[in-house]
Formats: sequence, structure tokens, C-alpha cells
Amino acid sequence: MADNARAKKLADLIREVVAEKMQRGIKDPRLGTHVTITDTRVTGDLREATVFYTVYGDEEERASAAAGLESAKGILRSAVGRAAQTKFTPTLTFVADALPENAKTIEDLLDKARASDAQVREASSGAAFAGEADPYKKPGEDEAAE
Repeated sequence: MADNARAKKLADLIREVVAEKMQRGIKDPRLGTHVTITDTRVTGDLREATVFYTVYGDEEERASAAAGLESAKGILRSAVGRAAQTKFTPTLTFVADALPENAKTIEDLLDKARASDAQVREASSGAAFAGEADPYKKPGEDEAAE
């Protein structure tokens, strides 16, 4: 079992090597400049690596990028093996990152909250308080009233 620092170093190296190889070493048109490697995670035994990626484009481009990554998996793994110089090169698994969808969902929720706040602000703009201006009794008021 490797320590977390070693796994983190290997994950960073894998992310850099895969991104560099995709940019300069693979001629697959499905893996153009619209694919971005966002994160890499390595298991504690350094045997498996999960590479997260995002694709700028529609669903068809995402599907073709996923197929391109699967076909280039062997080339990318051998590049990682040369760069890492470890006894065992981790197997690569490519997973589409859900970050853009999560960010869009959060933005939609924030827009709803802003609209709701604007409605409340508009409804309360001409409103007055229900009671007196200062509803709290002060010491000495009871004595002055008597």
C-alpha cells in the first residue's frame, strides 16, 4: 500500500502526461482541442487510475470523445508507463466529469433565488410595519404614564 503523497504525485503525473499526449501525440480527430483533463485519481495500491475529462460541445461530440479515449487508452497507458518508471503501470479508466452539469444546476438555482429575492424586495418596497415604530417598552415609561 503506497502512501497518499505518492498516489497524489502519480495522479498529477498521469494527468500531465495524458493531457500532453492527447495534445501532441494522438492524431485522432475525435480528441481535438475540445477535450480537457480535469482530474486524476489513483487507488491506494497504485494499480488503477481514473482520469476525469470534460468535452466542450454537444452530446454527439461527448460520445465521440469517449470512443476516442477508449481507443487511445493503450497509447496513453504506455506513455504514462514511460514517464512514471514504476514497476506496474496503472490501468486507465476515463470518466466524463459531471462538473459542468453540476455548475449549470447551481447557476439555475442561484437564478431562481435571485428572482425570488427580487419579488420579495418588490412586494416589500411600499409596505409599512404592522406595529408601532418601537414596540419595546423602556424603563421609566410606566411611571410617566401614571
